[in-house]
Amino acid sequence: MEKDKETKIGEALLKVALGFQVAEVTEEYAEVDGAMKLTKRKRTKKDVPPDLKAVQLLLAETGGTGYATMSDEELEEEKRRLLEGLRLQTEQEKKKTVKQSEKQKKESKK
Repeated sequence: MEKDKETKIGEALLKVALGFQVAEVTEEYAEVDGAMKLTKRKRTKKDVPPDLKAVQLLLAETGGTGYATMSDEELEEEKRRLLEGLRLQTEQEKKKTVKQSEKQKKESKK
């Protein structure tokens, strides 16, 4: 029984750490001919973003080093740093691809 609870808690924590989507249904009723009738039903999906505290907790439990001890501000800064590195890498790859295609065009014209 105790393992079951731990498993459920672990799964819930992972869900929150990764983010998830929630489906919501809103229904409106109105009185028609003396009876309540469904007049409108709206279905929406909402994205719940990943939670940094849940990520920290998971990393601490799984032996992850570095990130588990960072504050929210430090994690945000690390996120910005990693995203900037990814952006620069993507730009470099695009430039390389453009240069290669230009080179191929020049060679095909010869």
